[in-house]
Amino acid sequence: MDLKEELGQKKMNLYQWFIVALCILLNIVDGYDVMVMAFTSTSVSADWQISSSMLGILLSIGFIGMALGSFILAPQADKIGRRNIILICLFICGSGMLLSAFSQNAFQLATCRLITGLGIGGILTNASVVANEFSSLKWKSLSVSLLSMGYAVGAVLGGMIAYYLIALHGWRSVFLLGSGLTFSVFLICLKILPESLEYLAVKQPKYALERINKIGTKIGLTPLVEMPAITLTEQRTSIKKLFLAQLATQTICLWIAFFMIMAGFYFILSWTPKILAMAGMSMEQGVNLGIFLNIGGILGAILMGSISSRFQIHKILAIFLVATAIAILLFIVVSNIYNYALWVGILVGMLANGCVAGLYALSTVTYPTEIRATGVGLAISMGRFGAILAPLGAGYFLDAGISPLNLYVFASIFFAVAFIMLLISYHHYKCSISSSRTSTECFSPS
Repeated sequence: MDLKEELGQKKMNLYQWFIVALCILLNIVDGYDVMVMAFTSTSVSADWQISSSMLGILLSIGFIGMALGSFILAPQADKIGRRNIILICLFICGSGMLLSAFSQNAFQLATCRLITGLGIGGILTNASVVANEFSSLKWKSLSVSLLSMGYAVGAVLGGMIAYYLIALHGWRSVFLLGSGLTFSVFLICLKILPESLEYLAVKQPKYALERINKIGTKIGLTPLVEMPAITLTEQRTSIKKLFLAQLATQTICLWIAFFMIMAGFYFILSWTPKILAMAGMSMEQGVNLGIFLNIGGILGAILMGSISSRFQIHKILAIFLVATAIAILLFIVVSNIYNYALWVGILVGMLANGCVAGLYALSTVTYPTEIRATGVGLAISMGRFGAILAPLGAGYFLDAGISPLNLYVFASIFFAVAFIMLLISYHHYKCSISSSRTSTECFSPS
């Protein structure tokens, strides 16, 4: 039995769950750092008297950085290691948050949000990869799904902290605290975050055998006498591998699904506090509802993770996607009644973040070790483009006079399109694992 097979089949021990918890902590910090702009948007807008279009840019620029981080930095983990990239990106993220606290105009803040996003993009991707690679086969989907819970926890804490800090010390203090939290997690990871065993076994860097056995002892794995034989093809990292015959359709469907789900998800999280304030609610009510959206997100990640450990991820994700599209339309109907909007908002947050959690889980099990960070990173990059365009486009639509609540219809459509992509992906998945099917029954990779 090889290292990966033994790791996949054994019962997860406390050390493995500790690594998953550390990855959740990474996502808690990311959730805070990402959503801090949404919760400070009203204060920043009032302080600098900026337009909705400019506010849309500030809300979107961080996602541009995240897309670049996922596209440029995250794949480097397949070359220099998951641990190294996470540490580098934590430092970048903390620096961006610190600089944001001292920005003097919208241009400076936008630049700082871009820097912060670069770090977040690399962290989110590789936290998912590490959680996947330290988990047994039975618990991979749960481990990765719980990371989205961490993201929502960070967003909830960000909203609650922002509410009080802005009142006491102004919006800059929210960014300053985020910087301190990020650098604290950097020091924790520098001390205790291990390198992925799968990465060490496949890439075989210097002292790989010693490092594998040291980590393996904590997990309870059989010590290796020598490194496993790895072919040059297995060691080579290449984007072309994402489009091999057995992966091409899966990759394309993942990219489109990520784009649509992230577009809908981040539009809802980024603009809901502001849109509801524009629709007649107080700023406090808008922020509170934004917080409850993320509380629902925590429940959604836990629910997705729990169900996906028992049932096939494709089917569970499909149910969540349809339910999310319907819940968003219901939110439009009740949005003028605060108490109803609050409860439906929790439902929307639960279902939408459940979709995100399920998509992360699906992406991490789609690709082999040598291209996992590359595959997941590029898929997330496609999602970031959706996260960029949705908040940015919303700002321009609002300036053009479009009714704020009508924008939620587009979000509902995004989740419906993602459902279609999942159906195509699932059809191809069934074809690829069934030797009884003929090639004409499956979608062609081209």
